[in-house]
Amino acid sequence: MGLFDFLKGKTKEKPPEKLELSWMQADMHSHLIPGIDDGSKSIEESLEMISRLKDFGIKKIVTTPHIMSEFYKNTPEIILGGLEKVKSALHRGAIDIEITAAAEYYLDEFFLEKVRNGEKLLTVYKNHVLVETGFVSKPLMLVEIFFEMEMNGYKPVLAHPERYQYLAQDKKLLHELIDRDIYLQLNLLSLTGFYSRHVQAFAELLVKEGRIKYLGTDTHNHRYLDALENLPQSKYYDKIREIPLFNTHL
Repeated sequence: MGLFDFLKGKTKEKPPEKLELSWMQADMHSHLIPGIDDGSKSIEESLEMISRLKDFGIKKIVTTPHIMSEFYKNTPEIILGGLEKVKSALHRGAIDIEITAAAEYYLDEFFLEKVRNGEKLLTVYKNHVLVETGFVSKPLMLVEIFFEMEMNGYKPVLAHPERYQYLAQDKKLLHELIDRDIYLQLNLLSLTGFYSRHVQAFAELLVKEGRIKYLGTDTHNHRYLDALENLPQSKYYDKIREIPLFNTHL
């Protein structure tokens, strides 16, 4: 071997590690029912994204369309009807993967009314309900809504807490939620810097402190999945694989 060949071998870059999510087993946060929220736009796009998730090693999907009083007025009937269309298309396309549906509920006075009226909520797992808030300001009724959910037999799962500016800035509130045993769901993309470096730093802190109960892709379109392929380069990729997740029970 000549000197040039030796130096060439020494400087050759290691190929990037391929994304592998079979350890997570189930993805419990995504927007894969077409045309009912800001996720998939067509059944074809849904099938393509589901196929990619399967190729990453995901064995089950619990897709979670938004339910927001002002923007996405979805109901369990709309969501479950859309789910059946996706299932039929998967069957026709011979794509073998289990898929069910829950919802990502926006916390506001309309949601609180649903809970108080005893309306049946779509659950991710047993009595676990995925909920979200606005990103900037803390909802005035946040703790009250969680209390009402618990009184009505539901376990709140707070979607992507690392993305909420008010929570990153209010460690007292964060620890109050943790003390109340509110489950936290982290977006995998947050660890790649997809949203911002500040979100990434908060996500890493939550992982480091052992606060995460669920992981999700929060897939809306192919751009999310393209970015997700960078996850193995995250310094927390190995750490999240050691978390005892509820995902594995779905």
